Amino acid sequence: MSEPSLAKIAYQTLQQGKGLLGIAHKEISTKLMGFLVPEAIPDTSHITKELLLDLRKSIKDLEEIDWYDAERGLYPKNLLFEAPWIEWFLKYPLVWLDMPSTWSRRKDRNIQDLPHSINKEIYPDYYLQNFHHQTDGYLSDYSASIYDIQVEILFNGTADAMRRRVIAPLKTEINKYFPESNDSSLKILDLATGTGRTLQQIRSAFPTSELTGLDLSASYLKQASKYLNNGENELVQLIKGNAERVPILDQSFQAITCVFLFHELPGKARDNVIKECYRLLQPNGVLILADSIQLSDSPEFSSVLENFHRIFHEPYYKNYIKDDIDLRLSMNGFKCINSDSFFMTKVWSAIKA
Repeated sequence: MSEPSLAKIAYQTLQQGKGLLGIAHKEISTKLMGFLVPEAIPDTSHITKELLLDLRKSIKDLEEIDWYDAERGLYPKNLLFEAPWIEWFLKYPLVWLDMPSTWSRRKDRNIQDLPHSINKEIYPDYYLQNFHHQTDGYLSDYSASIYDIQVEILFNGTADAMRRRVIAPLKTEINKYFPESNDSSLKILDLATGTGRTLQQIRSAFPTSELTGLDLSASYLKQASKYLNNGENELVQLIKGNAERVPILDQSFQAITCVFLFHELPGKARDNVIKECYRLLQPNGVLILADSIQLSDSPEFSSVLENFHRIFHEPYYKNYIKDDIDLRLSMNGFKCINSDSFFMTKVWSAIKA
């Protein structure tokens, strides 16, 4: 077996550093919450030493495939090191300053602590709440400004590595079903694009493709535009809209991605989003979904999934982890459905029949 390169060692070191920061942050913040607001501490299942070892191995496996996919050219290696590090460093104190309000919402079970200025009539009811006790839900510039660093901490620095798992099946299926296309002729839509981190990963793999992102939050789209449309690359079109009713014509895209949306939707809305994906795709169009692992594919992590539901306000998560997404896809016309799991993320690929 060959020795790892300096670049791979640097990548592994970076990931270990992010992981240690995430663990330390959560341990300190949990102790502080227990001292200051003990009523806010949820009742969680015990995580055994064996389960911790399984989780660490799962993270290591994720990092190995992340490096392997970069090494075989699915995306550039520099993407593995890319992040707005200075911005995150400067915003990290805001994460700590935000905690008292988060603890207060958790203690009081206040799940609709939203900005008074928003027009609630333009959003679906299920969206108008503080998912994972997030300040302002997804409906303020402040929420959008600290979201990415919060997610990095939550997943111990693996969030982008999990997002990149959509790239391999996306490239494989596009090459299979659109062999005559080149990057510049491809049109790819990212639903629930949020702050644009997934689109950033996709753009590195498809640098000349026409990319579109859709999200319900104007604030998160502003943050995405700051990252994506900074004058250094081709413009990404960003649209404010509901993934259940996308304001775009039929058969407009060869591929659609959707990352970390389904666990925050009720079942009917999941069906509606799948129907919209079918409508928006060209014949043989590629759909790549990525979301939390489920009980069916990762039963060994059942206590982790249960704890996630208990710790964070995720009202549809318990239903999602038992949901048959394969069946939903096939019932709505998709074929060639495949899935795979990587640490805390499950990725589906499906083709429009």
